[in-house]
Amino acid sequence: MSYDNTRRLSSTTWRHVAFIEKEVRDNSQQAFQGSWLMMSDVCKHCSPAPCLEACPTGAIFRTEFDTVVVQQDICNGCGYCVPACPFGVVAMDDNDGKAHKCTLCYDRMKGGLEPACAKSCPTDSIQFGLVEDLQARAEARVQELRDRGVAGARLYGTPGAEGATGGIRHLNASFLLVDRPEVYNLPAAPSRPAERIAPALGSGLVAVAGLALAAFALLGQRR
Repeated sequence: MSYDNTRRLSSTTWRHVAFIEKEVRDNSQQAFQGSWLMMSDVCKHCSPAPCLEACPTGAIFRTEFDTVVVQQDICNGCGYCVPACPFGVVAMDDNDGKAHKCTLCYDRMKGGLEPACAKSCPTDSIQFGLVEDLQARAEARVQELRDRGVAGARLYGTPGAEGATGGIRHLNASFLLVDRPEVYNLPAAPSRPAERIAPALGSGLVAVAGLALAAFALLGQRR
């Protein structure tokens, strides 16, 4: 609930600009004066992608541009991809019962064009290009902001940074933040469900073995 007009990412809203109001309480500004953070959120096109790993039909695939796309003609509407996404991006559509999310304008990129969001952004805050080039540009921008006194400036989703955790190596849509990820409603340490399968399976086997031993012990006492 904010001043933006989409409220959240959904099956039909693939980019969401959040207006985050912060209260300011230092002596240099008037009491109750506020400030704003803007967050242009979108599918992160994770590498590797938890939604792709959870899809049982192969409807979600990685393109030649290293982006992640859902094919609605193959999607069976199971919804496994929805809880698998640590960012809450994938959503089911009430009309067709299929999963939907940003495709990073796969059709435009195949035609040699940049995604529509980057093309239409009047301030160039949404930038498109080779991931390595964008990361280097963002790192230089972070240093510039810190030199200007913005101590909280950081990158989110680049290798080794917040957002690239729990088996996610990096995000193909990374973000330059000026505060903690939680302030932007981003998880500080997202993880892939696939990383939790082995520990969960191990715990389950240990529990089964424990129950079996307890059963044998009880049967032995009865004899």
